Amino acid sequence: MLNNRAGSGTTVVAATVLGLLILFPFIVAFLDGQSLADVLANESGNSKFYQGLLVEVFILALYALSYDLLLGVTGLLSFGHAMFFAVGAYATGIALKTLRLELLPTLGLVLIAAIAQALLFSIVLPRVKGITFALVTLGFAAVFEVVIQSHELSAFAGGDVGIQNVPKPAYLNPAEQRLAFYFVALAVIVLAYGFYRRFLDSPTGRVCVAIRENEARAKMLGFSTFYFKLVALIVSSITAALAGVLHALYQPIVSPTVGGLGFTVAALLIILIGGVGTLSGALVGAAVYRLMQFYLDRFFGEASSYLLGIVYVALVLFLPYGIIGTWRARSAGWRAAWTRRLAKAPQEK
Repeated sequence: MLNNRAGSGTTVVAATVLGLLILFPFIVAFLDGQSLADVLANESGNSKFYQGLLVEVFILALYALSYDLLLGVTGLLSFGHAMFFAVGAYATGIALKTLRLELLPTLGLVLIAAIAQALLFSIVLPRVKGITFALVTLGFAAVFEVVIQSHELSAFAGGDVGIQNVPKPAYLNPAEQRLAFYFVALAVIVLAYGFYRRFLDSPTGRVCVAIRENEARAKMLGFSTFYFKLVALIVSSITAALAGVLHALYQPIVSPTVGGLGFTVAALLIILIGGVGTLSGALVGAAVYRLMQFYLDRFFGEASSYLLGIVYVALVLFLPYGIIGTWRARSAGWRAAWTRRLAKAPQEK
């Protein structure tokens, strides 16, 4: 009964958060004294600004969700995950700006590129694991970062500067259609999260969890762990590349920094803040990470970097399982205490 209540409580919280996010642009506009017509017309104001900030949160959440599938669910430590994101962003920029493709063919190109890079990473899966796999993926990402900044590809990738002024479809131009872009990004993260939840509860997802816990035992039970890790890689790569597509459509420039080690570390920080392996922790961690970054920069300027470091250390010390992970651990203890209390109640009578 307690488990059913916990499940229904989680559903209510998720539905409430989704409802608030849908209404958010209109609530902010109302508090700012703007009319509904102003919001629908994408007039400048706090509503439009905070829509953009939340779009950045959604993109980071999608990216972190893909990394949580690898590290938190399957146990694959990758230092080259930013390459998945960067391939989606650069493929989108090149397709829209250089090849002059429409958005739908661009998404097809990104899908092919995402599967190809997952297959590239999978080449080493049967041979290495653990920290060795992490270093190999770091090598792949480092090569990719050098290639996209090379002089030979500067006509396509923009060299050190990146791809500037990527043309956006008129119906998804974030400058003129911010509200539409906001709802598209929200729909993408909701659908991705729902898919990941179903994946985690599927037989394939359960085997991925078994691989994380004890790969040798999973093999002993007859599972070919390589294929399950390959599926996780492909799903993660497609999701991260999709986040890269949204990034390229939203930002005015696709910078080489999105392919560096620092951007992989950002994904790692996000899921550590939210809770490794919880999936919902990626969403919460992305919100905390981006909003904390924004407000500390706004109020403390250059000192914000030091404050961010202090906050990260504090989170690791006082919330060792992340926000969602720690909450689940404590709520499980509370439920166990209530179960014992309810079991003793008839005896006390």
